[in-house]
Amino acid sequence: MTFSISAKRHSLTRAVAMGAALTAGLGVSAAATAEQNQGSISLAYVEWSDAVASTNVVRSVLEDAGYDVSTSSLSAAAMWQAIATGDADAMVAAWLPTTHESYYERLKDQVVDLGPNFEGTKLGLVVPDYVTDVTSIGDLADHAGEFDNRIVGIDPGAGIMSTTEEAMEAYDLTDMNLVSGSGATMTAALGSAINNEEPIVVTGWTPHWMFARWDVHYLDDPKDAYGGAEHIDTVVRQGLQEDMPVAACILDNFHWDSESIGEVMLLNQQEGSDPYENARQWVNNHPDVVSEWTSGCSQS
Repeated sequence: MTFSISAKRHSLTRAVAMGAALTAGLGVSAAATAEQNQGSISLAYVEWSDAVASTNVVRSVLEDAGYDVSTSSLSAAAMWQAIATGDADAMVAAWLPTTHESYYERLKDQVVDLGPNFEGTKLGLVVPDYVTDVTSIGDLADHAGEFDNRIVGIDPGAGIMSTTEEAMEAYDLTDMNLVSGSGATMTAALGSAINNEEPIVVTGWTPHWMFARWDVHYLDDPKDAYGGAEHIDTVVRQGLQEDMPVAACILDNFHWDSESIGEVMLLNQQEGSDPYENARQWVNNHPDVVSEWTSGCSQS
């Protein structure tokens, strides 16, 4: 099922107190930030590698714009609910139109979709390249035992889990079980299997750092059980554009590509690294990209 979601645009009418305007094309300095406290804004996200990267990058940019930013790690369902109720102000992790379709359909009248911040996503089942006797999802039915009769998934509330259950039904994978856990436990299981060159099949999505670290690929999906390419949208609470027009403008402008998000995700996989510090480093090293997000968001 596919549908288009047009980004809603509201006029930015309510003034926010600012000590000085944001310079067009550049984030403000730390010293200026202290003088331009724009108030507090909260970002909700899920513990997916792409969401962690995007949320911390946006946090860094908003902080440079003078906001006190807090982040909350939630399940997908709780993340959507938090935006709808106003318990959180924004998220940059809405997978549409398929993965988060049920949340969007239920809450679309209570949130504002600002449109895609990343395009060209994909969902499916992933195996290491050395798995050669299984090329499509349907092949798993005859090779279930080789994979310990399991598909390694992530948190049970994630949209990809319900989609995988539907895919298993579509391909009649009655001898396989979908094992829930988290994104971290899934990649840990994948890494362990690859180190021992053992068969494994996991739920996967693009963008994800696993494709840069290991030789893995998607299984063919001739029944299109996982649907086509999706996009990741920025969704905010109702009223944010009026309450915090500069923040809403930056969130609306935020958009990056697979190379950029992949760079941050790989940094986050380094042992002992801090996702926020990595995001801060990336923001500081890419003022040209950040300028596109902040351009036009200063207020007279």
